[in-house]
Amino acid sequence: MARRSVAVTVVWLCLISTAAAAADLQPRTIAAFDRYVKVAEAQMPGDPFLRVDRLREPDRKARLTELNRGELWIERVVAQEAGKSIDVPGGLIHHWVGTFFIPGATVEQALSLLQDYDHHAEIYQPRVARSKLVSRNGDVFQAFLRFQMKKVITVVINTDNEARFTRPAPDRAQSRIYSLRVAEVESPDTPQERELPVGHDGGYLWRLYTYWRFLERDGGVFLQCEAITLTRGIPTGFGWLIGPFVTSIPRESLVFTMEKTKETLMRR
Repeated sequence: MARRSVAVTVVWLCLISTAAAAADLQPRTIAAFDRYVKVAEAQMPGDPFLRVDRLREPDRKARLTELNRGELWIERVVAQEAGKSIDVPGGLIHHWVGTFFIPGATVEQALSLLQDYDHHAEIYQPRVARSKLVSRNGDVFQAFLRFQMKKVITVVINTDNEARFTRPAPDRAQSRIYSLRVAEVESPDTPQERELPVGHDGGYLWRLYTYWRFLERDGGVFLQCEAITLTRGIPTGFGWLIGPFVTSIPRESLVFTMEKTKETLMRR
């Protein structure tokens, strides 16, 4: 029985290794993602500033009531070009938007928190394992973030990011954060730690673009976080292993980020 258990474990680990090694980020996948982002950004509302304010009454009023009660509003988005979905060969795009409200908070407080990259590993632990502000030029930030994702298996990702913040009006601000480099880490926090070749890895995260909006109103500040993520597709037979990462992790990560941001701002 013990030998059989060991044999099953070895086979299982080999399957995991095979599945992870099979992912390969292709130029056509990158091109499709870039195309999707271009379409999605063109469709992001300028006025009204928040997605919730685009809803028709009485839906808008109902959502605002929920937000003022402290609830999160999460919405899946699929950007379309000329009414058609954008095909992403070799990959999957996950597009989610979340909104929440912090009573008594200000835009300045929210900006201060989001721009404090040296402490993101404390604020957003354990999802963010390491963080560092690399450089700042006015409202443009270069930051390093190490993400740790766990669901069936644990995946660690190093990312280099560029964040651009703008203030279109005194009562509002927004940011656009692009991942410039994404590398999966093998054997993290051990002497054998090394980065896998970029784009030749498990494919659990290839791109992460995040868009924040901050609006001071109703005695507090509304925060909207929109995330567009690129992952590998799901190979046949490995849905049980890879599926949880490439389908549920993007939404769960957004919810986690929103909840941690809310908790921290409420304490401050």
